[in-house]
Amino acid sequence: MKLSDAQIPVRIKLSALWAATMFCYVYGDIFGLFRPGKLTDMIAGQTPIGPTTQNVLLVFAVVMAVPGAMVFLSLVLPLQLARAANIILGVLYSAIIVMTMRGAWGFYIFLGCVETALTLGAAWYAWTWPRQA
Repeated sequence: MKLSDAQIPVRIKLSALWAATMFCYVYGDIFGLFRPGKLTDMIAGQTPIGPTTQNVLLVFAVVMAVPGAMVFLSLVLPLQLARAANIILGVLYSAIIVMTMRGAWGFYIFLGCVETALTLGAAWYAWTWPRQA
């Protein structure tokens, strides 16, 4: 018996790529807590970019909220806007991920490579979005 596979809409692929990216982000952050000295730095109010402030945490929150929102927005934005957002944000987040991998531990580099592939995948699927005849 031959298997049949339905065509998956681009919007579903994009949403799934952003969801998978978020899982990698979360697990990377959780695994990072096991690094020696990490919790001590957190308790002391230190982030990777300096002292913990409301503004620094707000920037972190915005940077993490955007990919999470893209899980939903990829499904509901008007087509042209969804396409543009996925191309721009896919490339932007790929660059952010690559910039944060320098000097990182192996687990973070691995997850960063997966995250980069996922976000570039979102940009690629959006870029190659099929056109109507």
